[in-house]
Amino acid sequence: MYQGDGLPAVSFAFQISAELRRRLSRFDMLLDVRIVWPKLSESTSENKSREYLLHAAAGALVLLLPLLFLPSGPENISARTSGLGQTPPAASSTKVIPAPLPSTPAPAAKVFPPPSTLPPNALNVIVLDAAHGGTDPGARGTGGIRESEVVLQFATQIRRALESQGFQVVQTRLGDENPSFDDRSAMANAQRGAVFITLHISSTGLPGTARVYVNADLPRQTEANGLLPWDQAQAPFLDLSRKLGDTVQGLLAQRFKGSPSDSQTAEVRQLRTTAAPAIAVEISSVSVERREDLDRMAPGVADAIARGVVAFKPSYVVATPAAAPAAPTSPTGATR
Repeated sequence: MYQGDGLPAVSFAFQISAELRRRLSRFDMLLDVRIVWPKLSESTSENKSREYLLHAAAGALVLLLPLLFLPSGPENISARTSGLGQTPPAASSTKVIPAPLPSTPAPAAKVFPPPSTLPPNALNVIVLDAAHGGTDPGARGTGGIRESEVVLQFATQIRRALESQGFQVVQTRLGDENPSFDDRSAMANAQRGAVFITLHISSTGLPGTARVYVNADLPRQTEANGLLPWDQAQAPFLDLSRKLGDTVQGLLAQRFKGSPSDSQTAEVRQLRTTAAPAIAVEISSVSVERREDLDRMAPGVADAIARGVVAFKPSYVVATPAAAPAAPTSPTGATR
């Protein structure tokens, strides 16, 4: 390399860097400029002194650049001047306590609705009884139709129709089981503001018709303690039962030709022990050749019952506590 050829300042910077790399510290480098500069000056001619001056300035700039980009702080200067291998300063023993997480608000307490504010004579519960069940299939047709199965399907559609009118529905059975007469009545007697509707399919009668029954007259008696005998619980409600029965029967007659226009009376075991307005709805009949003939009646029966209960609601009253029936002392009606 020839210095007199006017090479760029980078060439001199390279020479200076090579010379200074033999030094041990950055501070020595800064001092060595005084040593390197005379050596470079000796090899230059006087007529090119200005050019070399520029080259030296460029070299000095190269030396200063690392200092400009060296991270600040006394620990970095000490490491550069004292050499490697020194033990780093011990980490601070101060424990860093993390900031507490924001507390999760406690879940709001559940607010339960207040007890019913309905007046004591308000009708709001329908106890729906699908007759028979379990080991008692009820009436059976030649085509394999079983009363216990058909009435359970009817109960499902009637329930929907009643609930759409705002009533609460309680079913005495939801599957193929057979609660006793007393168990079914007890479910109705335990309700406040209720009526009882039991569903049946007849073994005879004009197919495609429907009839409503209410219990025959019962002598109204009370025991010495002022309570009604269990098997006469229906006595105080016969007038209301007839009003409910006539209302529902009139709507059924409009839908199913051949059906009577008024309810009928009969000795219905299930109604006798029910301390609430109670009716029995009977559909004809299991003698049909196809089950579909009965299934097609279900929507009309459901609508007539729901509309009949709505029309009866203003007439509903409940029994006084003195008229409540006594609990049965023997399992009457436990079997059919």
